[in-house]
Amino acid sequence: MAMNLVKLLILASAGWGLAACANTAPIMSSSSGSTGQNSSGAGTNVSAYSQFPDIPVPSGTKINMKKTLVFGNKPWYGQLALEASANANQMFDFYRENLGQYGWQEVTSVRAPTSILTYATDDRVLAISIQGGTITGSNVTVTVSPRGQPQPQQQPPTGGVMPAPVQQLN
Repeated sequence: MAMNLVKLLILASAGWGLAACANTAPIMSSSSGSTGQNSSGAGTNVSAYSQFPDIPVPSGTKINMKKTLVFGNKPWYGQLALEASANANQMFDFYRENLGQYGWQEVTSVRAPTSILTYATDDRVLAISIQGGTITGSNVTVTVSPRGQPQPQQQPPTGGVMPAPVQQLN
């Protein structure tokens, strides 16, 4: 009896250890959420990306928890690391086609071995970096930060004379 209890404890510890080593969390589509618990203990459907309602995320994409750091909600800021089953070109096209529907306006984009898309709203800036995965799929890093306020241009002193520009010495 005691030996069976020891074996059971060893198996349970190994299972908890393997679960703790997981680096990614699946992102479910809004139609098939994962089951979570609300404060009353009742089961509810909670989408893994419900904290990010202002960016599109393809179904089957996973969050890399080791590389993700996000603060706040409504709005959120930080860096969201995603592992997608779609290749880098598909992810580039996906974001270019869908971000406008979420209120983002394109600033610039570059399709390259590491593709970069930059978008903005009135108060935030979004930068997406997309790289092909090691074997298949792609790695996507979504960074959202507050948008800086434009600095006023330097006005000449009241005497109307601007200082001479600094010249570079060779």
